[in-house]
Amino acid sequence: MLTRLATLTAAAAACAAFALPTLPAQASPDLEELVQVEVLDGGMTRQGTYQAALRLTLAPGWKTYWRAPGDAGIPPQFNWRGSRNVDGVAMVWPQPEVFLTSGMRTIGYEHELVLPVEVTPSADGQVRLKGQIDLGLCSDVCIPGRVTFDHALDPQAGRHPSIAAALAQRPYSATEAGVQAATCHLSPSKHGMRIEARIAMPPVGGAELAVIEPGDPSLWAAQAQTRREGGTLIASSELLHESGGTFALDRSKIRITVLGNTHAVDIRGCTAG
Repeated sequence: MLTRLATLTAAAAACAAFALPTLPAQASPDLEELVQVEVLDGGMTRQGTYQAALRLTLAPGWKTYWRAPGDAGIPPQFNWRGSRNVDGVAMVWPQPEVFLTSGMRTIGYEHELVLPVEVTPSADGQVRLKGQIDLGLCSDVCIPGRVTFDHALDPQAGRHPSIAAALAQRPYSATEAGVQAATCHLSPSKHGMRIEARIAMPPVGGAELAVIEPGDPSLWAAQAQTRREGGTLIASSELLHESGGTFALDRSKIRITVLGNTHAVDIRGCTAG
């Protein structure tokens, strides 16, 4: 099943999130030519879940964003309303690319994004995956958009090579990457809280970049400054609350992704340090 991008997102806040130039409405390109979405079937797993994927195919020169988009951009928002016999959906993000655009660092995908999803059914019977994604699309200009999908999953489908390839591109876990320890030191800052993560781990190749996600949708993390001291990677950032007020932080929910030339590492939680 193939569905095309249908409409621009109306939210003004989403438009303001783009620090790059946006097109006026009358100059908007044909959105149907910028992105297509397809639901890929991967059949049932041994656990009784469905393996599927959302494949976004982008027009040449356009990109979309990772769940943490960097200095500018809109993180994709998923709505599964309309799905049937679905108890839960778990996503596995392939390693993204890092882009420098107009002096800003953004994180995402160009050409194509295959996003594996594991769907847990509520009961026996047909599973229908239906919903929408609000996302950002960028080239020389940036456009917020909405894509919709609707697909009845096929339990008899075999292994899909595109899903297998995307799963193989996921970041390593902390254990797989040989992470020995991850600590987070917190201190007050002028507008929120400073965080310094110290991660004992082997290099991931080239210029290492750490992305810190607070694990709370009301919190925002500034671009992390990353450096290495021997076997320890150090990432420093500032965390801010959307209200501008004080907040508490649960270290166990912090997620740190280290991106490198050879692989990426997904670190869940850190201890006091």
